Amino acid sequence: MLFNSIEFLIFFPIVTILYFVLPFRFRWALLLAASCYFYMAFVPIYMLILGFTIVVDYYAGIYIEQSEGKKRKFYLTLSLIANIGVLAIFKYYNFLNDNVTWLLKGFALENPIPYLKILLPIGLSFHTFQAMSYTIEVYRGNQKAERHFGIYSLYVMFYPQLVAGPIERPQNVLHQFYEKHSFDYQRVTDGLKLMAWGMFKKVVIADRLAVMVNQVYNDPYHQTGIPLIVATALFSIQIFCDFSGYSDIALGSAQVMGFELMKNFDRPYYSKTISEFWRRWHISLSTWFRDYLYFTMGGNRVSKWRREYNLFIVFLVSGIWHGASWNFVIWGAIHGFYLVFANQTATFRNKIVNAIGLPKFPTLYKIVQVITIFCLTSFAWIFFRAVDFKSASYIATHLFTGLGEQLQQIGTKAFIEKNIFLGQGITNFAMIVFALFVMEVVHFFQRGQSLRTVINQKPLLVRWVLYYGIILAILFLGMYDAPSQFIYFQF
Repeated sequence: MLFNSIEFLIFFPIVTILYFVLPFRFRWALLLAASCYFYMAFVPIYMLILGFTIVVDYYAGIYIEQSEGKKRKFYLTLSLIANIGVLAIFKYYNFLNDNVTWLLKGFALENPIPYLKILLPIGLSFHTFQAMSYTIEVYRGNQKAERHFGIYSLYVMFYPQLVAGPIERPQNVLHQFYEKHSFDYQRVTDGLKLMAWGMFKKVVIADRLAVMVNQVYNDPYHQTGIPLIVATALFSIQIFCDFSGYSDIALGSAQVMGFELMKNFDRPYYSKTISEFWRRWHISLSTWFRDYLYFTMGGNRVSKWRREYNLFIVFLVSGIWHGASWNFVIWGAIHGFYLVFANQTATFRNKIVNAIGLPKFPTLYKIVQVITIFCLTSFAWIFFRAVDFKSASYIATHLFTGLGEQLQQIGTKAFIEKNIFLGQGITNFAMIVFALFVMEVVHFFQRGQSLRTVINQKPLLVRWVLYYGIILAILFLGMYDAPSQFIYFQF
């Protein structure tokens, strides 16, 4: 079920009203049933896969807690194999098989391994990682094994964050299902505001940008220079608004019922370094890799070069996590290279910056840093968005082809319509500029505190003007021809 669908518009208020009306002891059952229905609205049969991993991890957690020595590691290993095995079969089997076929062709051999005609269960990577964090935390002694099977199932399946995160830790969520949440007007309205803001970013900005980006990325070979640059920059904004919009709706819908999920985005395109970008982007995933992979490999407690190696491997794995394609592997490798390069050249770059005198102009220096990081991350997004490696290679190598000639034509109306507006017209472009302006105003106010806190301090008339403004923008500026799936649902 999509958050931006009529079905969810009916589903959410019914579930929320029933949640507050039912006696506390029945609420977990309601949320579990609602979460099952929510997930089965996509492909019902894949509920069995989710059920399999839930059963395995539930008993693994109990046996890990009850066991000692090697037995504890044995049960943890079984749990990890079950989770990673399901992920490998559904997400990576055919990808690996394609590569085996390619290798065998080099020796004039045929691949005898059959392909599987299966669809990737939606959100499989997300709830797999959330399930894995549970058994790992039980193994480390940071979390008691959950004895209530229904509550544990709800931890994995809680519908607001089931298919695209945030990827929660058991310490943050499990205890909340045992707490009684009474109806609180301020909390409910704050949650609804966050949901509305997320919907604005999705249907008004992301979905409008998607039309423009698709115009170029679905057939890039007839484009060079400016349209490739514009589409790449717009995709950077699109994926942020799409994914952070989902996260806002997830956090808001959970908050309405009294649950607090972890923050997943913190104005990432205001980052001044790549490492800062990853502290602000998809926070639940980056901290997952930090806690369960980077630290396990030694983290910062190893030699300098080993640390850089660890960083690169983590981002390589992150790329593989995102998708079974060499594009994603390269995307992860690019970010790994960015971080390693930044660490290794920090002293040299600081000398250059000081020699130029940029630190004497802190505002200008920050602007240069922010623009640089946006350009670097946008370049990496090429491999994330392109339909295949061939397309990504073409786009990456033709960003500046013919740019000089194009700049000479940039003042003409026809050129602007085709290459800046990407054939979508000035009206659509004006709507996007307006929506982006609104978003940046919100980001400005979010520097010190939540915008909702700022709004709550305003007079009643001002608050309701803002509420109606965002609702009208969603209704009249949003794209509803065919509700588009959130980008990260594919992972």
